[in-house]
Amino acid sequence: MGTPAGTLTEIRELKAEISGLRTDLKRFVERANQQHVDAVLGGIRKEYAGAFADQQIGSAKADLSLRMVEDCPMKTTCYGAFTEFLENSARHIAEGTVSEELIQSYRGKMAALRKKGRKEECSTCFTELGRLFENQVGLMQTLGIYRKKNETDTDFSGVPDDAVVRDLLEPVASPPRFQILKALSTGTRTFSDISQLTRLRGGNLLFHIRKLADAGMILQRHERGDYIITDKGFKTLTAIAQLYQMVNVSNAGTLNGRGGTLENTPVKPSDSPS
Repeated sequence: MGTPAGTLTEIRELKAEISGLRTDLKRFVERANQQHVDAVLGGIRKEYAGAFADQQIGSAKADLSLRMVEDCPMKTTCYGAFTEFLENSARHIAEGTVSEELIQSYRGKMAALRKKGRKEECSTCFTELGRLFENQVGLMQTLGIYRKKNETDTDFSGVPDDAVVRDLLEPVASPPRFQILKALSTGTRTFSDISQLTRLRGGNLLFHIRKLADAGMILQRHERGDYIITDKGFKTLTAIAQLYQMVNVSNAGTLNGRGGTLENTPVKPSDSPS
């Protein structure tokens, strides 16, 4: 005997309910984990915020002295203005929260200062000021003091585990493949070019190229032609670069007084290969 229609309907409704409960439970766990992280960061802020702020100011003064244009007659004046700016912004590290509006107001103040420096040499010093301020912003983000509006209340429940690992993470989770992607972001490369870059030959290199091609991150113009990065590959590389800056450089650079970038700067490819 078959299962009655009413029972099948009840089973489907029960499955839908269970699925909904699983989603709710997953969101609850994610929020509980975030609350735990926030509590830990809160303790770090309370205990070490003053030390972080002092370290930022000390590191900024040393970097300004080292990297500002040495023989400029305005160096002393600009040094005083820059250190005052960075001292004021660093004080917010000791506060509980920093708003997007506050960060933008400081960027506006930097732009106003920049207008006063009209010499070509001024670019060097203002670039350093901008770098040091962004280091402070990175530390604020690391400590959970400042979050951009699009970083709050992210719902991870809709992100498909298998697809993300298969189509995004696994293809670039290899030094040779990441090297290839970075190289192609600055221009087309032949198989020989990629071989010289990665020091891989024949089938070994072809394995990595196929991984990226199967993921839709690179393609070959035609048989035996050059390889180029696709829009998906470029967007993936850009997202990784931004994540590296936000998590790695902000964390290590702001606490150790060092910064860093990915070796190559991605150059957006054309919409379609020629």
